[in-house]
Amino acid sequence: MSDPVATLISRWKDDPRSTYRTWFLWDQRLKNFRSIRRGISQVVREIEAGSFGVTYRGSSLETVVGSVAEQRQIFKGADHAFLWKPKLRIPDIYENAENQRAFARLLDTCNCCSTADEVIEAIRKIDARCIKGLGPAVANLLYFIHPTLVPPFNTAIVKGFNALTGGNVKLGRWDHYLTMRSGVLKLNDTHRQQLSNDLGAIAGLLFDIGSGRYPAPPRTGDDSVLAGWETDLARVREETAAARKAWAEADAGDTTHTAMQGTLRDIGRSLDFDVWIASNDRSRSYADGVLGDGCLTEMPTSASSGLESVRLIDVVWLDRASHQIVAAFEVEHSTSIFSGIVRMLDLALGTPMASSGKLFLVAPDNRRDEVAQQVRRPAFSKVSDLGIRYLPYSQVKEHGPAIRRFGAGLKPLLEISEQL
Repeated sequence: MSDPVATLISRWKDDPRSTYRTWFLWDQRLKNFRSIRRGISQVVREIEAGSFGVTYRGSSLETVVGSVAEQRQIFKGADHAFLWKPKLRIPDIYENAENQRAFARLLDTCNCCSTADEVIEAIRKIDARCIKGLGPAVANLLYFIHPTLVPPFNTAIVKGFNALTGGNVKLGRWDHYLTMRSGVLKLNDTHRQQLSNDLGAIAGLLFDIGSGRYPAPPRTGDDSVLAGWETDLARVREETAAARKAWAEADAGDTTHTAMQGTLRDIGRSLDFDVWIASNDRSRSYADGVLGDGCLTEMPTSASSGLESVRLIDVVWLDRASHQIVAAFEVEHSTSIFSGIVRMLDLALGTPMASSGKLFLVAPDNRRDEVAQQVRRPAFSKVSDLGIRYLPYSQVKEHGPAIRRFGAGLKPLLEISEQL
């Protein structure tokens, strides 16, 4: 009989409801890396400057952890470990200034280092301080800094690891986390051809086992036991056939996002601007071709200053003569608004823009209040100076055709959008 773990991985990757398909291959996951890393740097800067404060709510840390927790396919509830529990005085990084600084040193060290030994040493240093309530849940932040070195960590992942390996890893302890990490790396090396250097893939597999979606293979060579497990696995596979309709419906959000990008692309080209489509979206199907048709194939270095986050902005309009950016659009159909704002900040503060350049957050009409709330976060205090504007879907759909035919410059967009 073939390797049961390899069989499980193959079935899991083919399942449209698995975390492999709904999260690991999700293009928005990649966009979150840059924004979360930038958010972590902001947390470190505020703690070092003594301006972080003594509360979680409204802090830059809440913004970062919220961006992780919004990836609900695997990180639902990731913010619970960081919420302030006043009766227990945990996690003790809000009222204890020295603990807060130690937490910042952990984040900063991992943000600046490049090797596994340095990451492990930083973890052991924070563990030695025995900060009450600050445990391996922090690994969910470190994963977005070093996805090839640090696996995510939550209850389901631990349960999945124990079920698959026969381990006895416990929650809340860094030494147990490091033991699990070693086991995860061994598993990943054994099945590297099916998985990825990015430890998010194997973490997703463990999550789906631990959450009960897949039964773990039996750790015995008994053929009858293995055959029973194969039967259970086949049942799960049969269920996936019925799930494909739901999978297609879930994809509708991406389709709407793509359609809005395409509309903004076409408006920009009609207004005689060069158009850039996010580098990871260029090959998406749209109309009779792909989103990148008729658009720039390279972002001018003079416009992006080499920042990868700028190349991930959904749609950018550039002046054809000067190559300066005149407008940038982040389409926030259903995903985190946080990451879009961070990319806008990178663009506005790290690159040259035309003096009349504008930044737009494009979102469904029912997300207007959510957009405004995110922009008002203390972590985005500089946003108000940038004049970011909210552009509702309905206005783009209603006025887009007329703007394409009769518009000139950015004036029509300013008239149908509002400054936040």
